[in-house]
Amino acid sequence: MTTTAQPPTQYSGSAERLLRSRAAQRRRVVFTVAGGLVLLAVLVATSVAIGSNPLTPAEVWRGLTALDGSRESLIVWELRMPRTALALVVGGALAVAGVLMQALTRNPLAEPGILGVNAGAAFAVVTSITLLGLTQVHQQLWFALLGAAAAAGFAYTVSLRRTHRSDHARLVLAGAALSASLGACTGIITLFNSKTFSSYRFWVIGSVANRGPEVLMPILPLIAVGLVLALTLAPSLNALALGEEQATALGARLGLIRVLAFVAITLLCGAATAAAGPIGFVGLVVPHTLRLLIGADQRTVLALSVLAGPALVLLADIVGRVVTRPGELEVGVVTAFIGAPVLLALLLDRSWR
Repeated sequence: MTTTAQPPTQYSGSAERLLRSRAAQRRRVVFTVAGGLVLLAVLVATSVAIGSNPLTPAEVWRGLTALDGSRESLIVWELRMPRTALALVVGGALAVAGVLMQALTRNPLAEPGILGVNAGAAFAVVTSITLLGLTQVHQQLWFALLGAAAAAGFAYTVSLRRTHRSDHARLVLAGAALSASLGACTGIITLFNSKTFSSYRFWVIGSVANRGPEVLMPILPLIAVGLVLALTLAPSLNALALGEEQATALGARLGLIRVLAFVAITLLCGAATAAAGPIGFVGLVVPHTLRLLIGADQRTVLALSVLAGPALVLLADIVGRVVTRPGELEVGVVTAFIGAPVLLALLLDRSWR
């Protein structure tokens, strides 16, 4: 008895196309991860070598290994390494917070600052300078963190509906209103107090320079907790992007997801802002760039933002050291130059709407 082969059906062809698409997606992710790791390693090495006192590769190696109090050792370990480490931590925190914020509000133009975090931190810093005379960054750190958390908590409370569930549209509006109010208060204080303004202007520009371990170490546990929460939420973000009804049908617990995402955003953005000042556009540029490279899977975008965010902030810091040598441009200025054209392009492009 002989059998004849059945002709392939449209379903087998669809399955084959799906497998090819998934394989291509995996290849893009692998290439992006590999390229990101290489780029980050190059940027770290460049960051350690470039500055007002440039070092050759041999001098960098000597500074890393000698630990003898030589010029190279002091430059590498006391100036360049703390700055580079802070850029890596702050960049990763802001990028992950941006992915969470866009997923939470379902708004592709959202970034962590719209929660009022930056405005709350700035107001707290100004208050600490005016009332307590605190002028050092490590002294202002805890006030900035408390101000960021209080502002974000207030915005979330205002966004609650009668059902005790947060409305993402009301969350954005509450954050914008709070930012405007606190910004006005901060402006009034600095307008009439020149001493406060002189200290505040160095923090508000956004910088990773002149920040030592006394600034980096206190924020590490907070950012670590925020990253763990964010990565835990990663599988739920795709369901959240489908809308409330679809997410509920898939078994997602929307209330719990929103609360945990809000806590993660507050920890990540609040700690990063407290340490380095308000650095804008990182949480906007990184998610959109990753989606262009690897697709819209929120789990992958969130994981790779841990690489892309540090690379962007470190690149901005290096560019700031080079373009106005022997002076420097602060990181916040450079990221604004990078992010503003991206935001304009997104506003002109209708494909994301």
